[in-house]
Amino acid sequence: MKPVATLAAAVSLAVLAAHPALAQAKGKPGAIAPAQTVAPAPSPPSAPSPPAPPANRPPPDLAYGAFQRGHFITAFAEATKRVEEAGDAKAMTLIAELYANGLGVAQDDAKAAEWYRLAAARGDPSAMFALAMFAVAGRAGPRDRDQSAKWLAAAAKLGHPAAAYDLALLYIEGQLFPQDFKRAAELLRTAAQAGSPDAQYALGTFYKEGRGVAKDTHEAARLWAAAALADNTDAEVEYAIALYNGDGVARDQDAAAALFRKAALHGSPIAQDRLARILASGGGAPRDPAQAVKWHVISRAGGETDITLDDFMAKPDQTTVDEGTRQAQPWLIALKAAHDARERASQAQPPAAQSQSPAPAQSPAKP
Repeated sequence: MKPVATLAAAVSLAVLAAHPALAQAKGKPGAIAPAQTVAPAPSPPSAPSPPAPPANRPPPDLAYGAFQRGHFITAFAEATKRVEEAGDAKAMTLIAELYANGLGVAQDDAKAAEWYRLAAARGDPSAMFALAMFAVAGRAGPRDRDQSAKWLAAAAKLGHPAAAYDLALLYIEGQLFPQDFKRAAELLRTAAQAGSPDAQYALGTFYKEGRGVAKDTHEAARLWAAAALADNTDAEVEYAIALYNGDGVARDQDAAAALFRKAALHGSPIAQDRLARILASGGGAPRDPAQAVKWHVISRAGGETDITLDDFMAKPDQTTVDEGTRQAQPWLIALKAAHDARERASQAQPPAAQSQSPAPAQSPAKP
């Protein structure tokens, strides 16, 4: 699960989600027959006029529409006009976003923070969340987790999903706030109901373990299924395990095998290990010893241990083992490159940048 500090990249998406999409009403008036001095020939009836738009319909968001199309200079001009004419908070947030990312204007964290503060003072939760991310990342000032937590709390109170999720992590961590799983579960539920796959996955683990909520395997499976539909890899693994064992959901080993394969291709060592087990035994997918060897080698390189599969490696003939190992080689090369890149990045970071919040979920149990 992503910690608060690594969610700074979500600011842009969180800001954009706060703005309504540009919409236009289109229609053609009905035809009107010209005046005649003699009886006119019969003519087809005119097309009905489209219904008038509701009187309270908001005007089109020209600034955000321009932003969506990549016309950032136009977006800046339209947002500035809305600020000057109406003091619009969302337009202020959009201007801040442009400055924060250097879109159509020179990148300037100080100006971005200034605009975010103006929008936050007028109650825009997306601006509050952006300020929380600025504080935790040390943009436009020193790193300040206390200030970040305050902005997260303010945004979460207004229903901002990402802020609620990040604040839940802080209550799970128990450093800035007293550890409180019940409060964390409430915040995760807010984010999950708003469609956050990360929150759905985390809340599912709470229901699985009875942490902060009453234990409920059916609710856990339901939440994991929703998050898996949004391609959350951890949720895919948990839901696949539930399907394989029939925990909280009807048992379906074929569907579980398909989900394990999907998560394995996304790089989950746990899913790779479970897929290797299935391919070795034939339970949920046709038996394939070479593929079982391949996925076991890959999962082991990713840090997953499995004595049962280690023993299995001695059973196939050497040709099968060699073929599976050969198929695993591209993955092993990619894993080593990713590991080396993380090591270089870690060495380049100052110590304060390396602290992270723990994930609330434990590793899934083996099927």
